[in-house]
Amino acid sequence: MKTDVTEQGINIPKQFFGGAKEVEIRREKNYILVIPLSGEDPILRFGRNPVSDDVSDASENHDEYIYGK
Repeated sequence: MKTDVTEQGINIPKQFFGGAKEVEIRREKNYILVIPLSGEDPILRFGRNPVSDDVSDASENHDEYIYGK
C-alpha cells in the first residue's frame, strides 16, 4: 500500500489493526513500526488463576520452593 504524506501525516486503514483499541508507534533506524496493542496490559493477568496447592507460604518463600534454597 502506498499513501501520500500530508501535513497531518498518513492514514492507515482501520482493518489493518484487527480490532485493537491502541497502537504503539516506534521509529527504528529507517523504519516506522505501528504495533497493535491488546486492550489489556498482560502484567495485570498475573494472579487471576493461581495454582492451588498444600503450600501456604509460596508467595513469601517462592525461591525456596523453586530453587530448593
